[in-house]
Amino acid sequence: MKSTTIHLAGRKQILIGVMFSLALVLISSLVLKSQPIVNLPDACEQVILVYTDEWAGTTGILLLLEKKEHQWDTVSMAIKVNFGKNGMRWGRGLHRNNETLEKQEGDGCAPAGVFELGLAFGYDGQPSGVSWPYQQVTDRDYFVDDSISKDYNTWQTIPANEVNDPKSKWNSFEHMKRKDHLYSLGIVVKHNESPVVKGKGSAIFLHVERAPGSPTLGCTSMKEADLLKIMRWLDVNKHPLLIQAPKKGIG
Repeated sequence: MKSTTIHLAGRKQILIGVMFSLALVLISSLVLKSQPIVNLPDACEQVILVYTDEWAGTTGILLLLEKKEHQWDTVSMAIKVNFGKNGMRWGRGLHRNNETLEKQEGDGCAPAGVFELGLAFGYDGQPSGVSWPYQQVTDRDYFVDDSISKDYNTWQTIPANEVNDPKSKWNSFEHMKRKDHLYSLGIVVKHNESPVVKGKGSAIFLHVERAPGSPTLGCTSMKEADLLKIMRWLDVNKHPLLIQAPKKGIG
């Protein structure tokens, strides 16, 4: 299979026009310590590229990239996003694992790396124009962050014929239907999924921001309107990936 080699901080570069007027972006490589960490499959024709200035940064920029005739082009203006309150650490995705600065459960860091995307979700029915797999959440939907549970880092739904008592099942969990607006729209990021490693982080999403500039507990957040644009843009046939890292790590 043809592929594009990804590096972090290497000689080959991802060319990014940064300041709100963004032009051509060509993904050539992503390097970690000058070594390739993942090969983008040739089938990948969409990339959500997210970056910040420093590992400790809590805000950054998101760009949508699409491959057309073997060239990567930006197809969006810069979108402002928020990261974990303690910045970023390496996550577990398609890239080569890096045990230095590796994300841990509850560390308040967003995962850096290359990730597939899971279900989109929201409080209401599937938004118009969204073809990406979508699930309307209920008060029986939970994402388990109990690191000693067999269900760690998975979405679980308590069946209708059972008492809706998540505390009897897990020591820690996320309500997918919250009492605030944060999960009114979201997309699951496939961090720490294949395989799931206990204690390496769970329940990572793209979701709606609490307020502009407000950091998260480890997810990547943005305005609801921007997230909806992303959801409408995603095409399952183009095998989109999320690439997220500090700017110093993107050559």
